[in-house]
Amino acid sequence: MRGLLVSGFTAIGTGAGTMFALHTEAGLDPMHTVISEYAFQAAGWLLPLSLTLFAMGSTLIAEAMRRAGAGHRVVALLLVWGASMFLIGAFPTDPPGVPLSLSGGIHRYAAFVAFLVMPAAGLLLARGRIRYARAVRVLSMIALFALVAVVIPYVVRMFGIPLSNEDFPAGLIQRVVVATELGILALAGLSMLSPAARRVPALA
Repeated sequence: MRGLLVSGFTAIGTGAGTMFALHTEAGLDPMHTVISEYAFQAAGWLLPLSLTLFAMGSTLIAEAMRRAGAGHRVVALLLVWGASMFLIGAFPTDPPGVPLSLSGGIHRYAAFVAFLVMPAAGLLLARGRIRYARAVRVLSMIALFALVAVVIPYVVRMFGIPLSNEDFPAGLIQRVVVATELGILALAGLSMLSPAARRVPALA
């Protein structure tokens, strides 16, 4: 199980490094530019690579937790998050101003699913009183509140009110969601590293 966790952390860390390299290379405004739009830059190929590494890390940690006796709901949510990360990378979003395509629709709804299921997994784990339960709960609540903020521009536009990313810090809020969800995933794995904590409460 330790090998699965180490491999999972390696994948997540490499994915985070790849994402950082993409941001550095692109030089866009992270306050207002959403992560998906980095795919249109010269180094845009780093985006699906990063997301695929996140998906691999989540799958490896989910398998480690399954072997540790975690509840099937937590394991399933982590696997759904990983699958969603893969779909987000495999199906790029549409360029700004272009009508929603099939690829863009898959990208958008996979992102929403991913942003929703990780906080749910975190709250289940915190309820099961794993190590770092308080930190996992705090990160889960931050991710949920940030998710609501991410959805606001889409709801506003549905009512015909123009709201561009320049009028709303969509990029910053989206990055808060991603960072907190990666934190939840990392803490879930770290909670099993000590021998005394490798049995996850069945409640989770």
